[in-house]
Amino acid sequence: MSTGTTPGLDDGAVTAWMESLDIGVSGPLTFERIGNGQSNLTFAVTDAADGRWVLRRPPLGTLLASAHDVAREYRILSALQDTAVPVPTTIALTDDPAVTDAPLVLMSHVDGLVVDSPAVAGTLSEERRRAIGEAMPATLGKIHAVDLESTGLVDLASHKPYAARQLKRWSAQWEQSKTREVPDIERLATALAASAPEQTEVSLVHGDFHLSNIITSGAGEGNVDDAIVAVVDWELCTLGDPLADVGALLAYWSEADDDNVGMFMSSTLPGFPKRNELVDLYAAATGRDVSAVGYWHALALWKLSVIAEGVMRRAIDDERNRARDGSPTTDLVDGIIGRAVATAEEAGIL
Repeated sequence: MSTGTTPGLDDGAVTAWMESLDIGVSGPLTFERIGNGQSNLTFAVTDAADGRWVLRRPPLGTLLASAHDVAREYRILSALQDTAVPVPTTIALTDDPAVTDAPLVLMSHVDGLVVDSPAVAGTLSEERRRAIGEAMPATLGKIHAVDLESTGLVDLASHKPYAARQLKRWSAQWEQSKTREVPDIERLATALAASAPEQTEVSLVHGDFHLSNIITSGAGEGNVDDAIVAVVDWELCTLGDPLADVGALLAYWSEADDDNVGMFMSSTLPGFPKRNELVDLYAAATGRDVSAVGYWHALALWKLSVIAEGVMRRAIDDERNRARDGSPTTDLVDGIIGRAVATAEEAGIL
């Protein structure tokens, strides 16, 4: 049994649970929180024989209803095991109160590099940055090509118009987690609701696809084919319009000359493609009409501002939820809202 207690885990109980799974665990185990995720908590687990696994659990403290559902995330990852989408191998899920106070997901550790900071991105050559950037639209295409029937994900979420569902859900989240009044949030929501494009297809949507949520092989130079070895953090995955994922990628993809780069600075380094190139690559990989991408970019920025406000609120309520590089600030959230307004104006929504 391991000793000590990791915030969010009962080290001894989790060790006993993992030993009971017959996966070759050789105790004692060490647990280390990893990544710069601002939502569900992720831990690297290492045993005495240098075996490695990954654990996920919801944030600490009081949570909003339906948020941070790691059991649902486990279902999605399990359904994707035999598809073209690169994901970690799922191992086990438990909500046994003798083990954990919240659902706990165990999955394989994927060797590779997470480009979750400019410092990490700076270790890569410009050719490698380019390859990673070019692989992202192609990987989105793989996600959007998943057969919902054969994977059993056809009932994962509603098939009703995705934009309306998103606006309803995240407006409610804003009301429950906001720390102040921000008139532009409601103004944007009203305009986005009035301008929503017609939904013509329903696909799997990752919901949070950006550089920090992929694992790259970390090897090679300009080889796009091996650039992404796993897509992680499927907490916001749902069914909806595939262009929503493209819009989200753009929302997180800062460029060096942006007025407000915020926390997403890695893509500003030389070598990474520009946002318009990502859109063109996605269109080429999937054959989809991307003319409405400006709408989805604005919606994604609006949603991102709501998420950032919620993360800030959770960190205020419980310091243990604060990520490695800190949590969003009011200035950061206001900057994202400003980008959402500017993008909406450019798209003719406001």
